[in-house]
Amino acid sequence: MAGSFSKGGNNSCDYSFKILLIGDSGVGKSSLLLSLISNSARDLSPTIGDLAIDFQWKIRGRLQKCAGVDFKIKMLTVGGKRLKLTIWDTAGQERFGTLTSSYYRGAHGIILVYDVTRRETFENLSEIWAKEVELYTNQKCIKILVGNKVDKDSERVVSREEGMALAQERKCSFLECSAKTRENVLQCFKELTLKILEILEVPSLLENGSVVVRQQILKEKEVYRAPHGGGVGSCCS
Repeated sequence: MAGSFSKGGNNSCDYSFKILLIGDSGVGKSSLLLSLISNSARDLSPTIGDLAIDFQWKIRGRLQKCAGVDFKIKMLTVGGKRLKLTIWDTAGQERFGTLTSSYYRGAHGIILVYDVTRRETFENLSEIWAKEVELYTNQKCIKILVGNKVDKDSERVVSREEGMALAQERKCSFLECSAKTRENVLQCFKELTLKILEILEVPSLLENGSVVVRQQILKEKEVYRAPHGGGVGSCCS
């Protein structure tokens, strides 16, 4: 695994994972994160897609910062395990060049985001961000390719087929979503964490002979790989 995973020491969670959001400015990385932690689509600003680059939120009554990179905490139950996701967002730092290796250090999962209405953001994932991820992370770090802003279908310039082809080339999962409507947002994070759990399940998740855990993971995996509007495609096992 890229970086060591940690178990919750106070029984608040079974595992703690570091998740990164990667991609060009304005693709909706911050909006995806806000969509995940908000209570409903009504909580989302209709103009947040582009303005969120420089926006920072207070979560649980406090602002969380780390060297110009914001991170938010999200608790999820996946595969029968309670997980603590520390999700890192660049907060617009990618506008000033490539990110530093410290941002990638210890990452368990990476969400590569592009805007389906801006072809250059799709091309930059392949030409810039995917290469940087390969440079700074372990091969076992799980990645998922995400095409955001499918709610703007009339403005789409990157087809779903193109996204699937790039995901297959990069040997990662693929999904299209909308941070604005929240379509497939939760599925994106669950699909990613399911894959991380698969890596850990032997021997970590099965160290006590818990075959039930494996069965729960596989069951949830089938549910979240079934079509969800934009559809979840797995390009690697």
